[in-house]
Amino acid sequence: MVKKFFEWLKKPMGLIAVGIAFLALFSGFAYWLNTTQQSPDQPIQFPHKTHVAFGIQCLYCHPGASKGPAAGLPSQAKCWACHNQIAKTQSSALLAPLKDAVLAGESLEWVPVAIVPDFVQFNHRPHIAAGRNCEECHGDMSQVNVAENPQVMNMGWCLNCHIEAAGEDQEKLIKLSDCGTCHY
Repeated sequence: MVKKFFEWLKKPMGLIAVGIAFLALFSGFAYWLNTTQQSPDQPIQFPHKTHVAFGIQCLYCHPGASKGPAAGLPSQAKCWACHNQIAKTQSSALLAPLKDAVLAGESLEWVPVAIVPDFVQFNHRPHIAAGRNCEECHGDMSQVNVAENPQVMNMGWCLNCHIEAAGEDQEKLIKLSDCGTCHY
């Protein structure tokens, strides 16, 4: 039975079937990989472009980035404190979920956009202390509405940045490229 199957695979129809199966598997994998790189749906399609245009700094809404591992999100009270003062907010369909959540005392469930695997220990604080700007990793938020990763954040991408940051300083290169710097 198995021998007949392999003989059939050597024939033109068998080769065509193998080709179709390969293309189907490859297409499915490509589709899956593409969906992992898409920005998730959020409760509010938050317009970063608008807030940056008003001069609001990243660390105002994401204060955790200068203090620890997670950048954090502003509280709904912080958002509402500003938006409650703006007349057109009261009738904005875009802000209806925020208004409804605040009035009901419920939380909005935001979906993280930039996630590192559990075996990676990423901390914003040393990056901020080293003078890195948010735009270097997260892109120019003055050009986007909804946050998305401008590149694939993976070990090679991070390691290239660490090597570039070390420059000719061998001691710094050893420290920044050591596995224990990010995997501890």
